[in-house]
Amino acid sequence: MIHALSPHYDIQTFDQGQLTADLLANTDIVAFPGGIGDSDSYYRFFPRRVGNLVADFVDRGGHYLGICMGAYWAAHWYFDILDGVDAVQYIKQPNAEIRRSWGTVAEVTWQGQKEHMFFYDGCALIGDNTKFTTIATYANGDAMAIIQDRIGIIGCHPESQPFWYERPHAAHARQHWHDWYHHWLLLQFTDQLIGK
Repeated sequence: MIHALSPHYDIQTFDQGQLTADLLANTDIVAFPGGIGDSDSYYRFFPRRVGNLVADFVDRGGHYLGICMGAYWAAHWYFDILDGVDAVQYIKQPNAEIRRSWGTVAEVTWQGQKEHMFFYDGCALIGDNTKFTTIATYANGDAMAIIQDRIGIIGCHPESQPFWYERPHAAHARQHWHDWYHHWLLLQFTDQLIGK
């Protein structure tokens, strides 16, 4: 995520003990990627009051960007910042072509263009589609990337790096390395999210 966005955004990282109201007061967007455990690791990172800081930040006009696990965290079991939308496991959705939670690629349609994007048990975004703008869909038609007001969430991994495609469990994905193009899609998504 940093590699994709840092040439165009000033980025400050924080760990679980550094998220405070003061930190967020000087921030335009808070972003959570995947890759640091499953969605239930939320409860290790965010005791109730710390989790509320993020929800309050969005309520006060801040932006939220969530990828994979960060997308799950936007839903009602976690930060509870989405309106009429739930983030559910894509692999359990009707007609999903991926049925196992391991690293692979998913065929998606991103603003009308077919892409094979890195996928690792990402979410489908299910709910009232009049309440969000769909940026990308999975092969079965479920929303994969949406923007709802100041919240942008993505089920797949446009921030993926070359070595992700070289892991043994994802070896079949090598032919779909995007040569950094998906980083550009993430940048465009982020620009649209904040109205840049």
